Amino acid sequence: MLRKGQAGHLKVEIFESREALGVKAAKDAAEALKQVIEEKGSANVIFAAAPSQNEFLAMLAKSDVDFTKVHAFHMDEYIGLDKAAPQGFGNFLRAHIFDLAPFASVSYIDGSAADIEAERIRYSNILREHPVDLVFLGIGENGHIAFNDPAVAHFDDTELVNIVALDETCRMQQVHDGCFKTIDEVPTHALTLTPPALCRAKRMFCMVPAATKAEAVKKTVLGEIREMVPATILRMHPDATLYVDPDSGKYLLEAGFGGEEDVPEG
Repeated sequence: MLRKGQAGHLKVEIFESREALGVKAAKDAAEALKQVIEEKGSANVIFAAAPSQNEFLAMLAKSDVDFTKVHAFHMDEYIGLDKAAPQGFGNFLRAHIFDLAPFASVSYIDGSAADIEAERIRYSNILREHPVDLVFLGIGENGHIAFNDPAVAHFDDTELVNIVALDETCRMQQVHDGCFKTIDEVPTHALTLTPPALCRAKRMFCMVPAATKAEAVKKTVLGEIREMVPATILRMHPDATLYVDPDSGKYLLEAGFGGEEDVPEG
């Protein structure tokens, strides 16, 4: 670890590489999962689907967590994308972790449902029936969490799931990430868990590597807490940790955020 610090309640850890970020985040997440399972007998966990999560998910899938006691959910999904499309977030998570470990259950958002409003209500009810313990998420280039772009993110939202329009920055991120060739291929709408729905979790783990996220990380940690930077809500959560690498955390390093980590990671 290069540096660590705190912004509000949000703990921030800056690692020497994207790989080191993934290893440490997965280690922390696995320990949290085991603790919840020990206390409750099972755990309800929400996963993000994005290339930024690749290293974390790969290491978590190899951990010694008893996944037969983990109930999994995902936090957002495109509307109108072909059900078999690899860009679908449910399909991404299936390939990167849900098919790699014996989960107790996996509840998918169906973005291809004939009645999207009915699907929104259905998934909201599932979340009410399964109070979330942990959330594993990232931050978008525009500061979004899940698909809560600045124009639609409300910190006091009374809904658990919303139907939202995706802004241009968000849609271009999908091109930058290599998920789509052009912005015209990216769906314009999605179903997403709201900021309050995510923040109902007892603990939040936010993994954000890559230079394309540097500005968003800077605003999240050093800027004003406001809905126009949705990820700043993490600073108000009682137990959230942000994991970044030298690329995404470059402005934090330049600003002298945090202090040197004297104890090497084991």
